[in-house]
Amino acid sequence: MNNIKKIGLTALAGSLVSLGSATAGEISVSGAINATMKFGKGGGNTSRTIGTDRDVAFSGSGELDNGTTFSVNTLLDDSYGVSAHTTTITTPSMGSFTMGTDNGSASYKYDEEVPKAYEEVSDASQTVANVVGNFMDANHILYTSPTLDLMGASITLDLGYSPQASDAGAGDGGQATYNPTFGEGTEAGVTISYDALKLGFYGAERSKELPANATGTGIDTADEFNGAWYVNYSMGPVSIGYTESYLDAGTSTAIQNQTAAKTVRTAGGLFTGEQMSIAFNVNDNMSISYTSSEETYDTQDDALTATTNDDDVTTEIDAIQVAYSMGGMSIKAYNMEVKNPGFDSDASDQSVTEVALGLAF
Repeated sequence: MNNIKKIGLTALAGSLVSLGSATAGEISVSGAINATMKFGKGGGNTSRTIGTDRDVAFSGSGELDNGTTFSVNTLLDDSYGVSAHTTTITTPSMGSFTMGTDNGSASYKYDEEVPKAYEEVSDASQTVANVVGNFMDANHILYTSPTLDLMGASITLDLGYSPQASDAGAGDGGQATYNPTFGEGTEAGVTISYDALKLGFYGAERSKELPANATGTGIDTADEFNGAWYVNYSMGPVSIGYTESYLDAGTSTAIQNQTAAKTVRTAGGLFTGEQMSIAFNVNDNMSISYTSSEETYDTQDDALTATTNDDDVTTEIDAIQVAYSMGGMSIKAYNMEVKNPGFDSDASDQSVTEVALGLAF
C-alpha cells in the first residue's frame, strides 16, 4: 500500500486542473440532545449515572462550474469545541477526496460493521474491532472511488494516506505535533454490494520510526498492521452480520499474563476478534438486536517455559438492544454482559445497562 499516496495525490491534482469558479453555496445547522441513564454491576462498575450530550453540526456545500462539488462538516461537542471536521471534494467522474479529523478515515466504514439497534458493543468494554485503523483518523487524505458496476455488483474503493499516522490533527493550516515513534500510514478498503448482500475488506499499516525503548534494549521497530472484514445480509425486516478483526501493533513489550488488564495496541502480542449479530425491524419505528462478541489476546509465547498464566485470554460480550423512534425523538436501550473485561481472566464479570432519550433538530 506504499503507492497509495502517489495514486491519491496524482488523481487529486488532475481533478483540480479544470476547476472553475464556484456557484453560491449554502450552510445548514443541525443538532441532537441525548440524555442517558447508565448503571451496572460487577468489577466495581456499580454506579448509576445520568449524563447529557449535546452536539451541534454545521454543514456547508457548493458547486464549481465543471460539476465538482465540495462540502464541509464541523461537529461541536458539549463545550462547543470542535470535536470533528471534514472537507470533501467530489469530482463528476473521478471520485471524492476527504481531509479532516476524527471522522475522515476509511476505518469508520469497516469497524464493528454489523447490524444493531443502538450502540456498538465497545460502548461497554474496549474492543479490537473499534480501534482497527483509527491511527489514520487525522492528518491524512482519503480517496473514495466512484461506484463501479461489475456483473450486477456495486464496488467502492477507499485509499488513504497520512504522512504521520499518530492520530494527531492540525487546524488552520498548522502542523501536527511531531511524533518520534510513528511514521507514515496507509489504508485500503473495498465495499461490495450485491442485492441484499454487503461485504467489506479493510487493512491499515503504519511504520515505526524509532526504538520504543530509550535504553537500547527491547528494540521495537516492527510496523503495525490492522485488518477487518465483514459480511451483512438483509432478508426483509431481518438483518444478520458477521465481522472479524485483527491487530498487531508491532510492540515487543514484556508478555502480560492472564491476570493482568491489557490495553489494545499497547500490550505486546496479537489481538483478534469476531462479532455476530442479528437485528429485526418490528415496524417502521421499532427495532431490536442481539450481538455476540469474542476477542482474544494472544501472547505469542510458545516457549517451553511458558506458564499457564501466559495462556491466551478472551473477552466475551453479549448485547441485547432495542430502539423506538417517534419523529425527532427516540428512546433506546441496551444491556451488555461482559466476561473477562480488559482481557483479564480474573476480573469480575460486568453487566452494563443504558437507557437513552434522544432529540434531534
